[in-house]
Amino acid sequence: MSEQTPLTPLDLPEGDPFGPHNLPYGVFSLPGEAVELRRVGVRLGSYVLDAGAAAAALGSPYVSLLARPTLNPLLAAGRTAWSDVRRALTAWVTVPAHREAVLPLLHPLDDVTLHLPFEVADYVDFYASENHATNLGRMFRPDEEPLKPNWKHLPVGYHGRSGTVVVSGTDVVRPSGQRKSPADPAPVFGPSVRLDIETELGFVVGTSSERGTPVPLSAYRDHVFGLCLLNDWSARDIQSWETVPLGPHLGKSFATSVSAWITPLDALDAARVAPPERSVPLLPYLDDTAPPGDGMADEPGGYDLRITVTLNGHVISETSSAALYWTAAQMLAHMTVGGASLRTGDLYGSGTISGASEHERGSLIEITWNGRDPIELPDGKRTFLEDGDVVTMTAWAPGPDNTRVGIGEVTGRIVAAG
Repeated sequence: MSEQTPLTPLDLPEGDPFGPHNLPYGVFSLPGEAVELRRVGVRLGSYVLDAGAAAAALGSPYVSLLARPTLNPLLAAGRTAWSDVRRALTAWVTVPAHREAVLPLLHPLDDVTLHLPFEVADYVDFYASENHATNLGRMFRPDEEPLKPNWKHLPVGYHGRSGTVVVSGTDVVRPSGQRKSPADPAPVFGPSVRLDIETELGFVVGTSSERGTPVPLSAYRDHVFGLCLLNDWSARDIQSWETVPLGPHLGKSFATSVSAWITPLDALDAARVAPPERSVPLLPYLDDTAPPGDGMADEPGGYDLRITVTLNGHVISETSSAALYWTAAQMLAHMTVGGASLRTGDLYGSGTISGASEHERGSLIEITWNGRDPIELPDGKRTFLEDGDVVTMTAWAPGPDNTRVGIGEVTGRIVAAG
């Protein structure tokens, strides 16, 4: 029997969801390194490629974009640069002539520390799932139509707090604030007792835009670099008391968790799906029914990401983003139509993703129907999150040639209020 050549990090098993067809971007450091030595990494299987060091070793002109402590310089470089860098990276990890240079620059994923991959500029959260919005409408307004009159005319959203966007794995401190149930004579102050999750996609803006110049649907891919999983933690009791008449504030501002890996849009072409049929005619700036040839060939389209949510290791939801009513391009167009500019590092979320069935609901308020139907777990019942609970979201998307594109997980553990 001939002796087999040992496998290397470049020799991935067939079907690995983090193969060369994926190559998501993150920022990492090695043990004991100073903060200023953080640098851009690209995930390949269970390894991280030091992208800047690879660029330097191979004489690439992209060193200035990749040997940096955040993704922001790459994000700002624009769509042509994004495509060029992706082609170069694909070659570096697949062409045999590059193996000798690249292999020493691959670090086991378990040996590195992952950081927030980009500096967040602004953060906007939308409400794009019809199933989610309908569920909450039926829950809180049982005698009315579940959707408000504006819901199918525009992507409803609110401006969030960018300073509390944290990378996956960061503990989430239970927030405190004012709470008042309908039976209480006055509000009380204290830790939230109805702490929830929101299963979302986050979209990361690369190229900026001019203030006063809206971004049309057709320019979506010129501005959005990639996407990630996002958990917009929510204190439902604080939120319900403060929301009327303006909207979420302390109930949402304490933490928003994102994956350590940003998947470039170019890795998700096989995951594109048509949005649901529009039941209400849309105003021109949101109208995604234009035929190909009108500058809309790349859009409209959603993404079919299959998302699994676990609570303390037990599956509580399995949903898909394919059914989102509003697309990422429409959310971007609406966000800028009033004259707001985009900045490199802007982040916007889809809002909770829920499917039509009970098992596809993306928040505990829906899964337990506002606490009426507790979840049965091996360690006890849950209506909302308890201290010590760990929530993890994982996902994959269809890739080229029947592959899967792995989406970086987002996880967080609840710790007691300080």
